[in-house]
Amino acid sequence: MLDAVVVGAGPNGLTAAVELARRGFSVAVFEARDTIGGGARTEELTLPGFRHDPCSAAHPLGINSPAFRALPLDRYGLQWLHAELPMAHPFPDGRAAVLSRSVGETAASLGPRDAGAYRRLVEPFLPHWDTLVRDFMSLPATALPRDPVTLARFGLVGLPPSTWLTRRFRDEPARTLFAGLVAHVMAPLTGLATGAIGLVFALAAHARGWPVARGGSQSISDALAAYLKDLGGAIHTDYEVKRLDDLPPARAYVFDTSPTALARIAGFGRYYEGYRYGPGVFKIDYALDGLVPWTAEEPRRAGTVQIGGDSAEIGTALREASRLGRAPGRPFLITVQPGVADPTRAPEGKQVFWTYGHVPSGWTGDLTDAVERQLERFAPGFRDRVLARATAGPPEIAARNANYVGGDIASGAVSGLQTLLRPTLSLSPYRTPHPAVYICSSATPPGPGVHGMSGHNAAKAVWRRLRQT
Repeated sequence: MLDAVVVGAGPNGLTAAVELARRGFSVAVFEARDTIGGGARTEELTLPGFRHDPCSAAHPLGINSPAFRALPLDRYGLQWLHAELPMAHPFPDGRAAVLSRSVGETAASLGPRDAGAYRRLVEPFLPHWDTLVRDFMSLPATALPRDPVTLARFGLVGLPPSTWLTRRFRDEPARTLFAGLVAHVMAPLTGLATGAIGLVFALAAHARGWPVARGGSQSISDALAAYLKDLGGAIHTDYEVKRLDDLPPARAYVFDTSPTALARIAGFGRYYEGYRYGPGVFKIDYALDGLVPWTAEEPRRAGTVQIGGDSAEIGTALREASRLGRAPGRPFLITVQPGVADPTRAPEGKQVFWTYGHVPSGWTGDLTDAVERQLERFAPGFRDRVLARATAGPPEIAARNANYVGGDIASGAVSGLQTLLRPTLSLSPYRTPHPAVYICSSATPPGPGVHGMSGHNAAKAVWRRLRQT
């Protein structure tokens, strides 16, 4: 009998398996698809030689993850590559704000009236970042806070809506940059703890940047899998699990799946019926004949570029997709240009380009024209650089990754109490009604992103049980 079986070979499932195997437990992973990766994959989606990330591409939470930093993933081929700027946000008038490794450079790009306010916002937390991020990403009660005072101060700043936090800024560049940071998790700007979301992304950039993985996001999954195999763990692909009886006998079962799928497989009935999924995304991967022709200079040096004219436009786009049930006419776009840091991703002189906008859950329309009109506002001539494109709306996104229900890449709405308490109102969110069954997907704290911390936290709960039995 195995000690643990993990269902799902995404970053969280693989991390949970590694953490258990490191402690001497026998582990096997079962993945429904014929390749591993989940939200961290790399494929040739457009033309030969153009390596795209179908899901996540830039990894501010990955490089800052306490779980990943404790593992020897560099020995298994994971290499973080940095653009000169982690992120840039161009404006319609040709200017741009930046999120730089340097707090000073970032503050200066926001204008003289907000430079000081930005410094006062981030500088108190930066010296405590490593402890803060461990406390923040280990909550709830998987570990006692190492610095409860700093965590409490962070909570006072971050728990209110982001619109409260941005009142300290006087001009639009700072408000717009911060609104874009919040929108990375598709949360309405007025939601609970959205200030914390934006602040975490900003601090992550200042601490260690927003890198890409050399060769693509698949490198993260491949490194985890190779380490797991060296620890004696096994991975079985092309193995769909429809019920618990499909799995070999084990002392514990850990699911890197959506709560909906887990309830169906384990026979939990309506246990997770209150869990809500958020809006979907419409994603386009481009093969380009050269760099994106940004009007502003700063985006040409950035790995990630946010696209939204101002904070009101971003807020409207989020509200339309999440609450009004319609696709935005001017979508907020998150874009990643991996080739700025990693020229191996495309043939010489060419580029891969990654972008998505928010749309209602399950939306079946085509947002291509709206996306490209937005890009042309800030990069005139963009369409002339397009060699090929691969589009994916919510149905295709969900087909790529079953955890993305309705195209929701956050694996659950990041709004209301569910921002902090997911997938159920529980102090032990990784446990389920079955004492031997656990959940470790992004539907559990600390939530979405390629960081492995949900798997790490769930593994803690599992190994404590295994040691007691």
